[in-house]
Amino acid sequence: MSENKNVNKQKSGMGGPGGGPMGSFARGPVVKAKDFKGTLKRLLSYLKPQRVNFILVFIFAIFSTIFSIVGPKISGWAITRLVEGLIAKFTAIGQNTALVKAGKDANITIPSIDFTYIRNVILLLLGLYLISTLFGFLQQYIMAGVAQKTVYNIRRDVEDKISRLPLKFFDARTHGEILSRVTNDVDNIATTLQQSLTQLITSIVTIIGIIVMMLTISPLMTLVVILTLPLYILVTALVAKRSQKYFAAQQKEIGALNGHVEEMYTGHKIVKAFGHERDSIKEFKNINDKLYNAGWKAQFISGIIMPMMRFVSNIGYVVVSVVGGYLAIQGKITIGDIQAFIQYSSQFTQPIVQTANIANIIQSTVASAERIFELLDEVEEIPDSTDSKIIEFPKGEVKFENVNFSYKTEEPLINNMNIDVKQGHTIAIVGPTGAGKTTLVNLLMRFYEIGAGNITIDGVDIRDIKRGELRNMFGMVLQDTWLFNGTIFDNIAYGRKGATEEEVMQAAKAAHAHHFIKTLPDGYNTILNEEASNISQGQKQLLTIARAILANPTIMILDEATSSVDSRTEVYIQRAMTELMQNRTSFVIAHRLSTIRDAELILVMNKGSIIEMGNHNELLEKNGFYADLYNSQFTGAALDNEVV
Repeated sequence: MSENKNVNKQKSGMGGPGGGPMGSFARGPVVKAKDFKGTLKRLLSYLKPQRVNFILVFIFAIFSTIFSIVGPKISGWAITRLVEGLIAKFTAIGQNTALVKAGKDANITIPSIDFTYIRNVILLLLGLYLISTLFGFLQQYIMAGVAQKTVYNIRRDVEDKISRLPLKFFDARTHGEILSRVTNDVDNIATTLQQSLTQLITSIVTIIGIIVMMLTISPLMTLVVILTLPLYILVTALVAKRSQKYFAAQQKEIGALNGHVEEMYTGHKIVKAFGHERDSIKEFKNINDKLYNAGWKAQFISGIIMPMMRFVSNIGYVVVSVVGGYLAIQGKITIGDIQAFIQYSSQFTQPIVQTANIANIIQSTVASAERIFELLDEVEEIPDSTDSKIIEFPKGEVKFENVNFSYKTEEPLINNMNIDVKQGHTIAIVGPTGAGKTTLVNLLMRFYEIGAGNITIDGVDIRDIKRGELRNMFGMVLQDTWLFNGTIFDNIAYGRKGATEEEVMQAAKAAHAHHFIKTLPDGYNTILNEEASNISQGQKQLLTIARAILANPTIMILDEATSSVDSRTEVYIQRAMTELMQNRTSFVIAHRLSTIRDAELILVMNKGSIIEMGNHNELLEKNGFYADLYNSQFTGAALDNEVV
């Protein structure tokens, strides 16, 4: 539940709905990278293998834009020829009319409009626009490949990196944060490469091309258009400044709303059981009202930008028309050129706004890339030794010799630990929360590296064994069950590759899971959902135990394996575990001390040290920490003694 919530909150903070008419240009504050240049340079290095294709994209974008830009200029030729033909025609008609009125013969030939020229110009325009479209298609087609191959390489590197990161990396971060980097940040880069980068190239080429075309028509009118740019910038800056705080508030409330809805949805049984429906609805309305107010203000203020920019554009249009008309009267410019220039001036602001939008998007994208590169730069777990050893037939003899360990250098947890575990023995580990019980298991499986000393299996230092080979010796059943979306059969068969149906069923019977599985509608083919919430917690635990039984490991690790099952089922499982643990070394972490009375050795831990050691009867006779702990569970006595 918490994992999904984190992911949703991450997603809600990355843009979200409500960009207004101007999109990200009027959106909330853009997340910026700490090292923009360094991160951008590193991101571009991923584009190097695609540099030939990227250059082609750039060339095609230039050609596509150029063929599109020259369109208004060429269409101006047709308009000029049409206007000149009409003027000549009406002039000749007027002259003939004047001659007739004067009693003379109307002998002036009325010229015809050159429709052949106009047709050729129209065909030329069609050809240019078709070519422009073709280049645009090729540009998008190639860029799709460039973007996806680049992101594919990034995803591959991230996946490889995650597989090499130590457990402490995942312990120190929420799953939502890691998932956000792997999914949201990578998708952000993919979108920018696919869409924004081509738009940026097109916009820049369009701005340069339009300025060049306007200068060829009239430098004076070009100056008039350029002088309106400060007005655009002023209007946008004023509105964006006011809207940013409301967009930030909107994103904050969206995250709060998502979190509240998910929390209430996933915990709706608890909400109903304790009668908090009204409180939940009241909280929803409160957040929803805040979101409405922030969203309304953000959308309204950002919505003002377009009308104000149209107003500035219309001012420019009026000035261009007046100046163009004056120049046309003086014969310095044609009507077709005025029409083409007006088209250029109306197109001039759009690529500028797009460029500003994309500049913000690139800032956000580089920030995403920086988060990914931070992940790629994390310290990896120590690589396996080049001369790693393989224990072909492990016995399961485990030895801790003078082992020291600490999560933080200034706070030691395990000091000078010495344990000698013989083959087939069951070692129970008990102690208060935070005593170091689970840490012991993490060290044994090399999820964490010891600070000093040695841990050996069958006399071989675990640091000299490949991690994969080492962990194959172990079978684990944890208090927190882990089952994936799939059939019950697949979840149990996960314990051993190539397991047959008969073997899976035998493992389920040994774990006392066979009966409840057969009562399900589809039996072993029943699909478990993403959180396996369609079966009970106790049933989940039974399936994980069946999976461990099927794995048939050399060493078993049981971390409160029966904590989620009823007392009767616990008895059955204890019998199955006793049979399973015969001739097999087992480490049992337990809070219910009744489950470990038959263990050959019980380690009592407190604050990272073994304070007592022995079997159940020996420890009771000592009348120490274990005896107090044991008696507190069966007599209700308070455990007030704290061992220093």
